[in-house]
Amino acid sequence: MAGATGANEMNGWLGAMSDAILHRGPDAGGAWVDADNHIALGHRRLAIVDLTPAGAQPMTSPSGRYVMIYNGEVYNHLAMRAELERDGGGAQWRGHSDSETFVAGFDVWGIEATLNRAVGMFALAIWDREQRTLTLARDRLGEKPLYYGWQGTGSQAAFLFGSELAALRRHPAFGAEVDRDALALHMRYNCIGSVHSIYRGIRKLAPGNMLTVSVHRPEPEIKTWWSGIDVALRGTASPFRGSADEAVDALQTLLMDAIGQQMMADVPLGAFLSGGIDSSTVVALMQAQSSRPVKTFTIGFHEEGYNEAEHAKAVARHLGTEHTELYVSPEQALAVIPRLPQMYSEPFADSSQIPTFLVSQLAREHVTVSLSGDAGDELFCGYRRYQMTAALWGKLSRVPKPLRMLAASAISAIPPLGLDKVGAWFGVARAGDKLHKGASLLGNETVSDLYRGMVSHWPEPDRVVIGAAEPVSEFTDQSAALHALGDVERMMALDMVTYLPDDILAKVDRAAMSVSLETRVPFLDHRVVEFAWSLPLEYKLRNGVTKWPLREILYRHVPRELIERPKMGFGVPLDRWLRGPLREWAESLLSESRLRAEGFFQPEPIRRRWQEHLSGQRNWQYQLWDVLMFQAWFEASRQG
Repeated sequence: MAGATGANEMNGWLGAMSDAILHRGPDAGGAWVDADNHIALGHRRLAIVDLTPAGAQPMTSPSGRYVMIYNGEVYNHLAMRAELERDGGGAQWRGHSDSETFVAGFDVWGIEATLNRAVGMFALAIWDREQRTLTLARDRLGEKPLYYGWQGTGSQAAFLFGSELAALRRHPAFGAEVDRDALALHMRYNCIGSVHSIYRGIRKLAPGNMLTVSVHRPEPEIKTWWSGIDVALRGTASPFRGSADEAVDALQTLLMDAIGQQMMADVPLGAFLSGGIDSSTVVALMQAQSSRPVKTFTIGFHEEGYNEAEHAKAVARHLGTEHTELYVSPEQALAVIPRLPQMYSEPFADSSQIPTFLVSQLAREHVTVSLSGDAGDELFCGYRRYQMTAALWGKLSRVPKPLRMLAASAISAIPPLGLDKVGAWFGVARAGDKLHKGASLLGNETVSDLYRGMVSHWPEPDRVVIGAAEPVSEFTDQSAALHALGDVERMMALDMVTYLPDDILAKVDRAAMSVSLETRVPFLDHRVVEFAWSLPLEYKLRNGVTKWPLREILYRHVPRELIERPKMGFGVPLDRWLRGPLREWAESLLSESRLRAEGFFQPEPIRRRWQEHLSGQRNWQYQLWDVLMFQAWFEASRQG
């Protein structure tokens, strides 16, 4: 949506913007321009369902009123088609794509009612030719990204939107001014979450939200059409009344249906398999309803403590999948790092982005769609930090704050290396780092504050980022709304609306789409999410066992001994790499002269952590990676 420009000029900008995200849709491209109304829509297509031109976008509704571009999949679109036919719409179908079903629904039911009927993942834009309004909408949990914002001034002002910032950067009105407040969020959470982006004036549409804007009403109107917080509150207020075994049966039925729908594709399909509870459950239920071996993919590392490939292989062998594994050398993993700034198009510092890209690249050699086990931890209480934080708060909340602060001072006065030696006597590795972080949390007032401290990398990021004021995020904004929940459930709900969309889903989407691979997340079928929140906590965390209902489902398909083992993260040996093969690269990005010249960071705390990390005094891998990923992104952004 732009100011006074002609059709040729708009087509030129649109082509450049679409080309910037060619990797998200290499199969076809389309454009629709209405110069009289200053609206232009561009689309890149990754053809998954209906590979013919009948599925091409932009797509106009049967009445001609709506023009839509959309990224994602609607898994229940055939059921929606049947309902449309009963309601008098969609009689003249051109093909069998879910896009055609979606846009026909707007004619018959309207936009919001169609969204509520859809089971799927999507980010979409709809131009209403009758009302001359543009509507943007994002799926319930935030699987698909959507950025937007006004850029430029006067007659050159333009409302820009797209799946990635790389597309917006191609428009001549784009300002490209770094938002230092958003950078503070990145330093705390290792990603820029909530509705913020790295660029001033550009925002993300929140999951479950829709936005309406027009030339005559330039201020966007935003409405929530589905709320994860409301789902959590409703589910815990009206819990499932059946037995634990009945809960497992009901969950399996829901998951079988969700996974069956997500196996809909006209292209080769497979799944990521780590050998853990979540991905193994997804693959087991895929194989249970497939007449041929499911294609599964995993990567392995030779470094001890980072390899799950053998476990995945054992699960795959038992289930009878067509399994592909790749053992990655440190050189292969390190070679991914220069690609990260373009891949994520804004600073992003979850280092598991590296293996996520590698497994996506491996899968893309064989399939176009891959299912994943993401969100099992957030929905079924899989993270040990929930129990640890709740237990810690149970003890801390009984101790007067002045005494807690005194203890914090005493712990902080002891060098971490000294605490490491004490911890070693009790078999606790890096006790110094852990105790020093714990000491910094002793002054918290609520369990939400404590949890925020537990997941923070830089606890006071506006002291590190020059000129920043850390904005209110979903994490702090939603804490008060969750007061009715217990401590563990409050942390799970916060993760569902922050960590899950901002980190996990963003990580997977950008990594996979960089190689033109579509990923699907069966646990985020909203019917599964709503049922999970109705389950009492004692069904999810049962006698100290995390994700109990998922385990019970999985044990119907896979022997318990193949699964029962300590949880292992999907990580890389970043701490060692920074002291070894990445040292020279990191030093160039973290040099004091460079930090001062660029003017984003206070050099002193960063340089101190870098020296402590190199000496082995402390392990600052995550904090340093936050800085390095911004520095690498900023360097790449200046090169265009």
